Amino acid sequence: MEENERRTLSRFACLSAESKGRIREEDHCSLRTAFQRDRDRIVYCKAFRRLKYKTQVFLAPSGDHYRTRLTHTLEVSEIGRALARGLALNEDLVEAIALGHDLGHTPFGHAGETVLKEFAPGGFHHYQQSLRVVDVLENSGLGLNLSYEVRDGIAKHSKGYGEVIPKNSHDMPETAEGCVVRYADIIAYLSHDLDDAIRSGIITIKDVPGECREVLGDTHSGRNLAMIQGVIASTRPVGERLVFGMEPEIGQAMQTLRSFLFHNVYRSEQVHAEFLKASKILRELFTYYHEHREVFERQINGFAASASHSRRVCDFLASMTDRYAQNLYQQIFLPKNFA
Repeated sequence: MEENERRTLSRFACLSAESKGRIREEDHCSLRTAFQRDRDRIVYCKAFRRLKYKTQVFLAPSGDHYRTRLTHTLEVSEIGRALARGLALNEDLVEAIALGHDLGHTPFGHAGETVLKEFAPGGFHHYQQSLRVVDVLENSGLGLNLSYEVRDGIAKHSKGYGEVIPKNSHDMPETAEGCVVRYADIIAYLSHDLDDAIRSGIITIKDVPGECREVLGDTHSGRNLAMIQGVIASTRPVGERLVFGMEPEIGQAMQTLRSFLFHNVYRSEQVHAEFLKASKILRELFTYYHEHREVFERQINGFAASASHSRRVCDFLASMTDRYAQNLYQQIFLPKNFA
């Protein structure tokens, strides 16, 4: 497989055999490349399974077809692999980064992240927490011991509301595959968040700016295809680097759609009202566990004891699924019903 990578991939691809290695040295696997091994470790870890019950946009939706953090992750992986194939890059590395990129996300989506920023020493960012999950918190405190390139891609996948490819080279992934995941992430959420918003009734397809509909299309698959093709068509080799781009018309439509979703969906009364409730749950849980240290220690059995108490409480809250946080809040703060 390593020899096949050398023969078939672009000179800009990161080859498995040339990985910078792991934090702790390990024997090589006879069946899988380094990045295939990383992908498997991520898929089998507990944090990956918990993504099933973590919010993407809509909190505790009653419909079965709304995206969760897990389905978002799978869509990022699929889009990333399509981009990697089109650019002759390493699909296994892209897949591993994509599957691990949101492992540190809080319950209740970005509402949870906003709350933990108030309490975590040094602030809280889900991409940094994702790296902490794979380095420290998983595997009973041993971490997953992933390859350097996967860890780099996870740590540098996030854009916030900024540029897909940052001007600051310090924020830029070291591999072309890491850059692919940054594009795959935004392509995935622009398309599926719009899809879910229409399903919820917050907006209708007619509310979507005409420019977006005309350029990207009216279907989920059509939007994905247009954006993927826009990246592949405008990405060029420049010297020893692969410089990523986006066809201008598609890039402008994406930015318009991004702004439309931000103002009409993420900040909508329906979504914002639920986020306020979720924020209250996490704030009160943090205060409770911070003040009742003995209860906290019994619950987590001294896990990650080398970190500060505040950091450990934030780790605990960030690991929760939406329903676990809701059930815990009910157990601690609401009266029990007696038969």
